[in-house]
Amino acid sequence: LAVKDPTAVERANLLNMAKLSIKGLIESALSFGRTLDSDYPPLQQFFVVMEHCLKHGLKVRKSFLSYNKTIWGPLELVEKLYPEAEEIAASVRDLPGLKTPLGRARAWLRLALMQKKMADYLRCLIIQRDLLSEFYEYHALMMEEEGAVIVGLLVGLNVIDANLCVKGEDLDSQVGVIDFSMYLKSDDDIGGKERNVQIAAILDQKNYVEELNRQLNSTVSSLHARVDSLEKSNTKLIEELAIAKNNIIKLQEENHQLRSENTLILMKTQHHLEATKVDVEAELQTYKHSRQGLDEMYNEARRQLREESQLRQDMENELVVQVSMKHEIELAMKLLEKDIHEKQDTLIGLRQQLDEVKAINMEMYQKLQVSEDAMKEKNEIIGRLEDKTNQINATMKQLEQR
Repeated sequence: LAVKDPTAVERANLLNMAKLSIKGLIESALSFGRTLDSDYPPLQQFFVVMEHCLKHGLKVRKSFLSYNKTIWGPLELVEKLYPEAEEIAASVRDLPGLKTPLGRARAWLRLALMQKKMADYLRCLIIQRDLLSEFYEYHALMMEEEGAVIVGLLVGLNVIDANLCVKGEDLDSQVGVIDFSMYLKSDDDIGGKERNVQIAAILDQKNYVEELNRQLNSTVSSLHARVDSLEKSNTKLIEELAIAKNNIIKLQEENHQLRSENTLILMKTQHHLEATKVDVEAELQTYKHSRQGLDEMYNEARRQLREESQLRQDMENELVVQVSMKHEIELAMKLLEKDIHEKQDTLIGLRQQLDEVKAINMEMYQKLQVSEDAMKEKNEIIGRLEDKTNQINATMKQLEQR
């Protein structure tokens, strides 16, 4: 006979124990009929079996003092693969009183069971076998098909509820020993099991009837409360209807009074509008006459303004001409003054020459007579120029006065 692989035998035994533990936990929990706590024996045995399954094939890690095997390493890896597991890992790290990694792993398993997420967490863990190889040997339960089977069996635990107190429990020093007596059955146990099944069915029927009765009682109570509320609301609506009727009567009276007042106001307004219309027509006629007179005055003023503007323009043109003439006269006066000064200088020189001629030579008498005649002519010219200058000055004064 061929010798069987001892690791395969260990995996098969652990798988069978996991099946028995999970099946017994589910059956006992369903017959128990309430939430499980930490002292429930099948639940304690389930955690022991799961601890043995997770420890199978675990690599030995060297520590500072000795060698140890811990399942906290792979369980701590779950939070990196499953984001929802970050909360449970943080809660385990914050728990007071946990000193060893094994205690943290046991607390993690209990919290995962309460969350009904143990199957999901371990499923994402066995998928990543390359990461698990750092913690387990190649022949470990979590690295083989038995691990996937156990994860599938853990899905059935979602039908039960667990209320576990992890905070005050001593998880570091617990000794995990599997109690095989819980899974051994006899004929009496089989007969007792059948009786328990019948009793459970009867209890289920009784519980169903009680639950139905409770629901009916709650429905009747809710209906009574609803009837009371409807009666109260009906009474309230009747009172509100009476108040509304009284309000309608008052509003009708007020409406009639307002209609009569509105009629009087309308008549007064019509009389006032007629009187105002007559006043407005009279004012309109007065305004038309005033407007006609104002238009005539405006046209006359506009005509006068046009004439004054034309006259002013003519005066400005004449003033420009007079100014130009004045400039010309001033220029002529300057020329005449210059000529007079020159002639006076000439006259002085001639007189000096005449005196010299008279003193030196009497023979120049004829020439002197001629010079005197010339002087007379020049004096006449000077007289005429002076008269002309006086006339020009008189004209300049008249221009300045204008």
